[in-house]
Amino acid sequence: MTSKERLRRCYFHEELDRPGVYFRTGYPGDDPTYEQVRAYIDRHTDLKSTWNTPLARLPYPVESYVEPVSQDWQRKVEILHTPAGPLRATHLHSLKGLPGMQKEHFLKSAEDAEKYLSLPLPEFRGQADSFFRQVKEMGDRGIVEAPLGPNPAGLVANLFGSETFALLSVTDRPVLHALCRRQMEINLRRLKCYLELGVGPYFQMAGEEFCVPPLHGPRDFRDFNYQYDKPVVDLIHESGGRIHIHCHGSIRKVFPHFVEMGVDVLHPIEPPPMGDLPAGEAKELAAGKITIEGNIQIAHMYEHAPQQVRQEAEQLIADAFGDRRGLIVCPTASLYQRGKGDECFQQCKAMIDAVLDWKT
Repeated sequence: MTSKERLRRCYFHEELDRPGVYFRTGYPGDDPTYEQVRAYIDRHTDLKSTWNTPLARLPYPVESYVEPVSQDWQRKVEILHTPAGPLRATHLHSLKGLPGMQKEHFLKSAEDAEKYLSLPLPEFRGQADSFFRQVKEMGDRGIVEAPLGPNPAGLVANLFGSETFALLSVTDRPVLHALCRRQMEINLRRLKCYLELGVGPYFQMAGEEFCVPPLHGPRDFRDFNYQYDKPVVDLIHESGGRIHIHCHGSIRKVFPHFVEMGVDVLHPIEPPPMGDLPAGEAKELAAGKITIEGNIQIAHMYEHAPQQVRQEAEQLIADAFGDRRGLIVCPTASLYQRGKGDECFQQCKAMIDAVLDWKT
């Protein structure tokens, strides 16, 4: 079975020859220590790539500039000009390769939300030649997914920051609903443009993790994730497509909503201590409707011995592949530690080999 066919069967919940095996590829940039890892992943895993769509361009500019903070940091300032007034955001960027930090979000209040809502909705048009070239270049090695951007709740949470979003979910839910409705309309417009151009059948969306326990309960998930994601998922299914969603967190209480929503592939479905849903239990709750993509913790690629990682992958297969369907063995995130690609090669290889060596 080719990787392309295997992944198709994962997304359409059909029987497999073996579990899928996949690595997210957000490696540290310009880091030669990951060359050996990249090569092994490219040769031995089921590949996926994301179309870098030229369609998703907003019709309003963001003014930006950089100002020095110290020898180690600089600040990026962004000014979003709206018909109702400007909005400002700032982000600290490391000059030493460290993770950055959002310091100031575009929205700080309901009044800021009204400014954002005054922006015109974007129009999506263009060509999809690059998508079809990418699919052709991928060939039988895998599939190409079309991004829908952040889901409504995820985008709104990022505009406010998680803390302010959570507070407004208590004090001013109508404002959040207005913003979520706006983003849902944008996602639907983008999706309809994709479909008119023949793009598909694989789509991806993320951001649901900003509205899951413990910061938000099942009611918020239903109100802000399910309500505004379901129309998008329904349109994908009506077109014959499939949807992949990325969502970290403790999702046991809201997992049935993912099933009802119609999610086809869910990543990463984390067990304790990072999450609260073991793969075996998720498999039972999914009832053949969701493919599990996960759930080997990414830190284990740096902290555990190769044999231990192999045992974790073998246990995952034992727990979630009894029906020979619905499993893509995958770390919970991209490899991320700069300068340590050589140190994690054997662990990555052990996870991959555990899948390739699997036999009924």
